[in-house]
Amino acid sequence: MNLSSAIEQYESHLRVERGYSPQTIRAYRADLAALAAFAGERGVDTAAGLTLDLYRDWLWEGSQRGLAKATLARRSASARGFSAWLARVAGATGGTGESVDAAARLRAPKADKTLPRVITREQMDGILESLAARADDGDPESVRDVAVIELLYAAGIRVSELTGLDVDDVDLDRLTVRVIGKGSKERVVPFGVPALRALRTWLREGRPRFAVPASGPALFLGTRGARLGTRAVYQLVAGLLADIPGRGPSGPHALRHTSATHLLDGGADLRAVQELLGHASLGTTQIYTHVSTERLKEAYRLAHPRA
Repeated sequence: MNLSSAIEQYESHLRVERGYSPQTIRAYRADLAALAAFAGERGVDTAAGLTLDLYRDWLWEGSQRGLAKATLARRSASARGFSAWLARVAGATGGTGESVDAAARLRAPKADKTLPRVITREQMDGILESLAARADDGDPESVRDVAVIELLYAAGIRVSELTGLDVDDVDLDRLTVRVIGKGSKERVVPFGVPALRALRTWLREGRPRFAVPASGPALFLGTRGARLGTRAVYQLVAGLLADIPGRGPSGPHALRHTSATHLLDGGADLRAVQELLGHASLGTTQIYTHVSTERLKEAYRLAHPRA
C-alpha cells in the first residue's frame, strides 16, 4: 500500500471508527506526514517498507533537532497506533506474508513531568471582575467573553468542548451543560450561578447581535456570526493570563486545571472530579492532587516557623 494512501485511510479510521476529535486527528496527521517525509528521503514510499529501525531513526533524528520529550513521546504514540492499524488491515485483507506490527517495540523518552499551571482564587476573582467591568456597557464581545471564561472555569470543560456547544446543550433550569468529549463520549456537567447569569446575559443581549442566518445553533459566536473557534478562545485566555504570575501554559487548559484543583481543595471527591472532567483514567485526574499537595507545601514553607 502506498504510504500516503495508508495515512489517509488511517485518518479516516480515526475519524469515523474511533471518533477522535479534529484536534487529535490533526496531531496524528502532522506526525505521520513528518514520518512519510523522513521515509521518502530514505527511498521508502510504501507502508510495507516501514521497519522498526526506520521508526527509531525517525525519533532519533527528531531528538537531534531538539524536539521536546513530550513531542517525541507523542510521535512515538502516533507511530505505534499507525503501525498496529497497518498490521490489522494487512491481516484483514489477506495480505501476503505475516502481518507484523513493526512499531510494537518502539519507545520514546518519557515526557518531563511538570505540574499544570493553577490560578489562585484571588487571581480568578480579579480576572472575572475585570471582564465584568468591560461588559458593563453592553458590548456583545465582552458579554460573550464573560460567559466563555465563567463556563470554562465553572465546568472545567475542554476548549474543544466549549466551542462545540449548541444553545440546546445548556440547561439553564438545571444548571448543567451537555458536552461531547474525547472519543465522542457525552457527559453532563454542572455549573454555578455566576456562570448562569453570564450565559443568560449572553443569550439575551449578546448572541442576538452577532447571529446571522448561517450561525445555526452554535452557542458562542464570533463577531461575524460564525461558531467561535478554539484559536479565538486561546487568544482570549492568553491575554487575560499574560500579567498573572506563574509558570506553565496560559491557554484555556489552565482554567480546566484551576477548576479541578479548586474542587479538590474544597473537598470534592477524586472520582467525582474524574467524572466532571471526563477522564477515562483516574490516574489522569490524580495529577491535580499533586498540584494541591505542592500548594500545601508552599504554604507550609512560607508560614510555618519551623519549615
